[in-house]
Amino acid sequence: MPIEVKLEVFEGPLDLLLHLIDKNKIDIYDIPIAEITDQYLAYVNGMDHEDLETTSEFMVMAATLIDIKCRMLLPREVDDEGEEIDPRAELVRQLLEYKEYRAISQELRECSERAGDVVTRGRCLPEEVEKYVPPVDMDELLDGVTLSKLKEIFDDVMRRSEEKVDPIRSKFGHIEREEVSLPDKLDYVQITARRRRRISFRSLLQKQHTKMQTIVTFLAVLELMKLGKITCEQDANFGDIIIDSAEDQHETSLVGDAYRAEAGETPVMSDYA
Repeated sequence: MPIEVKLEVFEGPLDLLLHLIDKNKIDIYDIPIAEITDQYLAYVNGMDHEDLETTSEFMVMAATLIDIKCRMLLPREVDDEGEEIDPRAELVRQLLEYKEYRAISQELRECSERAGDVVTRGRCLPEEVEKYVPPVDMDELLDGVTLSKLKEIFDDVMRRSEEKVDPIRSKFGHIEREEVSLPDKLDYVQITARRRRRISFRSLLQKQHTKMQTIVTFLAVLELMKLGKITCEQDANFGDIIIDSAEDQHETSLVGDAYRAEAGETPVMSDYA
């Protein structure tokens, strides 16, 4: 004789399945899939099908239950270890996960409802009580402490401090970032080329005091070549490069000032002028 089930509105198919399992006092790990499928389909047939989005969710679960029901009638599949695969395993996992989320949600809802009934108050100790510090009995504090024990503790602290020191980096000196300005080097190369008309590239670099100054000077030469302010020529392979100024000797405009203006800086009178 078929079982008649009268159900309320449920939030989703998993909610309905959990209700059926609880109502029939079924072990969630051993669901009688045929019985649950029949009851589930009876509820789906009585649903209001105007809400297609909700109905589609229940229909997908109905198809899943029917698929599991069919697989239960067939010989069981086996996994790589030779054990039988229960067609209901994935459904049981989803039900347990949903049940856990629902329980947590209910607990959070109850905590939120009780929050309005909780009242706390600040500390109300007298000021002199809060400032009170119990006296320290030095004899009791140092009871059992000897000079050899203190030395042992001291040696252990020093050993730990030495282990924290990087033996390589600890020998490094203080490194300061050298301020080398490309606009300044542009002015230097441009003014030097205007004044001397022809300069040796090698001698120009030899006058730089640091590696960074040499690099920035080299970049300044390349930039001035690109802008047509200077020209470079080399008579032989690996020979010295001669820099010629392509500007009038009395020209006053400087490329460095254009760079400073781009960066929002105020143009300055170069020390090389």
